[in-house]
Amino acid sequence: MSSSYAYQKQPSPTKDARSSQPRAPPGTPLPITPASLTRLRPARVFQKAVDPGPSDPGANGNGNVSGPGPRTITSLSFDNTGEFLVTAAEDEAFRLYNCRYGKLVKPLYSKKYGVDLATFTHKNTNILHASTKEDNTVRYHSLYDNRYLQYFKGHKKRVICIEMSPVDDTFLTSSLDKTVRLWDLRSPTCRGLLNLPRAPIVAYDNTGVVFAVALSSPPRIALYDAAAWDTEPFLTVDLTDTQLAKRAFPPRVPVITSLQFSSNGKWLLVGTAGDTHYVLDSFNGDLLARLEGHVGLERGKLPKTPPSITPQRGISGQEITFTPDSKFVLAGSHTGKWHAWDLTSKEETMSGLLVGKENEVRTLMPNVGLEGHAGPIRCLRWNPRFGMMATAGEELAFWLPEKKLDMMRGRDGERERERRLSNDVKMSDAR
Repeated sequence: MSSSYAYQKQPSPTKDARSSQPRAPPGTPLPITPASLTRLRPARVFQKAVDPGPSDPGANGNGNVSGPGPRTITSLSFDNTGEFLVTAAEDEAFRLYNCRYGKLVKPLYSKKYGVDLATFTHKNTNILHASTKEDNTVRYHSLYDNRYLQYFKGHKKRVICIEMSPVDDTFLTSSLDKTVRLWDLRSPTCRGLLNLPRAPIVAYDNTGVVFAVALSSPPRIALYDAAAWDTEPFLTVDLTDTQLAKRAFPPRVPVITSLQFSSNGKWLLVGTAGDTHYVLDSFNGDLLARLEGHVGLERGKLPKTPPSITPQRGISGQEITFTPDSKFVLAGSHTGKWHAWDLTSKEETMSGLLVGKENEVRTLMPNVGLEGHAGPIRCLRWNPRFGMMATAGEELAFWLPEKKLDMMRGRDGERERERRLSNDVKMSDAR
């Protein structure tokens, strides 16, 4: 490890029912504002977060082929306490980091099966991860003693999404085999199955009562009651972006690669591999805002790569997230920058977003755009408990506000002085 200091609808769960039992939004020590985001700096940069090697053209031929270029980190996951971060990378390893001390705890390898989508369960010693070789099994792994606890078999093609329930030990997976499956950590048997016309992306809302399924080509979002798998979705939304037709005809519609509900339960973030992300009202599906000003990851890992004629998934999927207070969206970019969009406004609708003139959907440009690290920022996550952010691609970076950075530098300096003083005392005793 190298660490540098850069210091159709059916009755649905009601809005009241869904908002009366939310998880408490994770807090951060300092309020998140455009000014505080601008003051974020990389406190730790792990330049050897991925073992070097030949580019990985895609292990089993049916996955999200990342194409030529250096090996990169493919996923990030914080545990519920915010103390630990686990990464998965193209070197077929997952690595555990201590966020409080900014240190690598240990690397673990899965050369036989490959590793992707490493995701913490509700225990910070256990993770789920997808396989990139051998088969398409989801594996339940113990970080404590480095052994597999369970295998979840059923998907016929590569798994592209793993979503842990926020309230219990169930989780969702989606795959390029055009299915969504429901599992329980305690059983290897699939508990629910959705067959869909195209490869889906899934996400739970913050209560675990509802989950969303997104399809591309054409883009469509469906909301399901998590307790009624055998029923139709209670809300189906066709995501229509009229602005795309003004740029090209036929419109070049980007591939949907991620979904996330805001912690306040109001909004649904639709991340794409293209140059536009979307924010929807999570209760009625209205399109509230378009997020632009970044360069999408459909271009792959190599710099200055133009997009293909046909929209692609590329290396997109983990680069966008809400902040814990639901006020900002943060996203990585192909250029190596990360961006922040402010969703708050003095003139708010009931959904909390300003609608343009004649109900035209707002196009928001980033309030913040900072240089990250070498290569595209493929993964970006905000710590659920502490005021820190992690970004990853060829390297891994932990970001802290300048004030915290100065405090940390002071502690590091004090520890170094104590270490030197201790060494001087030992040398004096020896003499």
